Amino acid sequence: MAESLAASFEAVRQRTEALCSPLNIEDYIPQAVEFASPPRWHLAHVTWFFETMILQKYQPDYQVFHEDFNFLFNSYYQSAGERAVRAQRGVMTRPTVDEVYQYRHYVDQHMIAFLSQPLTDEVSALVTLGLNHEQQHQELLLMDLKYVFSLNPLFPVYDADKNLVADHNTQQGWLSFGEDLYTIGYQGDGFCFDNEVSPHKVYLQDFEISKSLVTNGEYLEFIEAGGYQQFNHWLDEGWSWVQANEIRAPLYWHKIDGEWFYYTLAGLKKLDPESIVCHVSYYEANAYAAWKGCRLPTEFEWEAASGALDWGTRWECTSSPYQAYPGFCISEGAVGEYNGKFMINQMVLRGGASVTPAGHSRPTYRNFFHPQMRWQFSGIRLVK
Repeated sequence: MAESLAASFEAVRQRTEALCSPLNIEDYIPQAVEFASPPRWHLAHVTWFFETMILQKYQPDYQVFHEDFNFLFNSYYQSAGERAVRAQRGVMTRPTVDEVYQYRHYVDQHMIAFLSQPLTDEVSALVTLGLNHEQQHQELLLMDLKYVFSLNPLFPVYDADKNLVADHNTQQGWLSFGEDLYTIGYQGDGFCFDNEVSPHKVYLQDFEISKSLVTNGEYLEFIEAGGYQQFNHWLDEGWSWVQANEIRAPLYWHKIDGEWFYYTLAGLKKLDPESIVCHVSYYEANAYAAWKGCRLPTEFEWEAASGALDWGTRWECTSSPYQAYPGFCISEGAVGEYNGKFMINQMVLRGGASVTPAGHSRPTYRNFFHPQMRWQFSGIRLVK
């Protein structure tokens, strides 16, 4: 167990640094908006998690790498102390990128030594949580980097082989499910987040769910039919968001000389009508579904159908608000701040995405974002 945990630790930590290998030093620093953090901050924050939550707590005589890093790289953990202002993560040019890498390697060295010792189940579970936390930040790193790069008029290439929005559907048609009681929630002995338990019964009416996700071409029909100009398709808050922000297409779409293009991490590409649409908000997904005379699945319908669906290329919008399952309890200490306190004003997305590390997603995984957000790799699956 200890050997496999140590191997997993090294693999996850190496993958984060591999994701940064195409970057120039200037790419590590910028922060375009409050919700998108710089790569340097991601590298440091996930390291802070292991230092603060594990080494300082469970390794006697551990010496922190730098006394100010708890303040600089704590994200939202109130119980871990004061934090730097989130919107100013890109303003700080110090510590340098090199110092952040030194920080990572220092903590890695101590963690590898720590993992060679016998560990309690509690500590092993906490290390596993830290690894899944870092995998979440691997997703966020690419999401945030794409957002920052997209604002550059040169449309920079992160990696020519990492388009990440070129996926096509492998299934067509609809699946029917009868009314019944369905068991929802994680069941098993492996890792899951606390918001996935405990298993419980949910009654579902008859429904049909699409085997395929909405494509760029299908979404383009919505645009060309005036979907962004017709209020009747939109929730009131969504319509206000469209008007206030002059939204006319999914994030990263550009109409140039009468043709549609979209920015990818492989650079600016001509829009592929067969690729699955990406980077839509809940408001847009809901409006498109209404325009089609359909709706979005609830998270429970999605989970009930997931075994028969090909999923994992897009986080899929659902119509379910992010709320606690029956019996949910917030853990004590800092880890209790991981999921529970965000159960307000957010919508659940299910599945996984092309930026999701292998093995990180599962049918019960519950991602969540505010309804206007769309920098995540989100897509649309319809229900009728």
